[in-house]
Amino acid sequence: MRNYFFNVGFLVLTLASVSAYAETLGKDAIPSQIMDQFYKRHPNAIDISAAKKTHFKQSLYEITFKEEKEKIIELYRDNGHFFINADNIQGANMMPSAAYDNLKAAFDTYTIKEAVLVVNPNGVGEEYDLTVNASGDDWSVIVDHNGNIIQKERD
Repeated sequence: MRNYFFNVGFLVLTLASVSAYAETLGKDAIPSQIMDQFYKRHPNAIDISAAKKTHFKQSLYEITFKEEKEKIIELYRDNGHFFINADNIQGANMMPSAAYDNLKAAFDTYTIKEAVLVVNPNGVGEEYDLTVNASGDDWSVIVDHNGNIIQKERD
């Protein structure tokens, strides 16, 4: 029975560590329906960039921009509808302690370059969107509210 739980745990960690390459998009690659809604909310936005992300099992566009020297992160659905604002929590140590243990298991040595909190607007829970540097490579890592790594992609 103990071997069964060990094997299941190993399988979960293996599946969580399957990697793909995350894609950073320029302003021109963001779908027009999203940009239309975005410019209605932020007509004076500058330094706009985006990345395709998955949060709460939804495909989203994470748009980062500056407005009056303030860095803002917003998430939009593929159809252009606003999803939620995200909060930069760098240095706030808001993640569950299990997250740090799981990051240590996934990466021998790592540095968290950026940490963003995404709260579920449709229910309970939050996810942490991390940019992690490990052995000279940058990784996009999503951690759930229990500290489990649910997605890991090379940037």
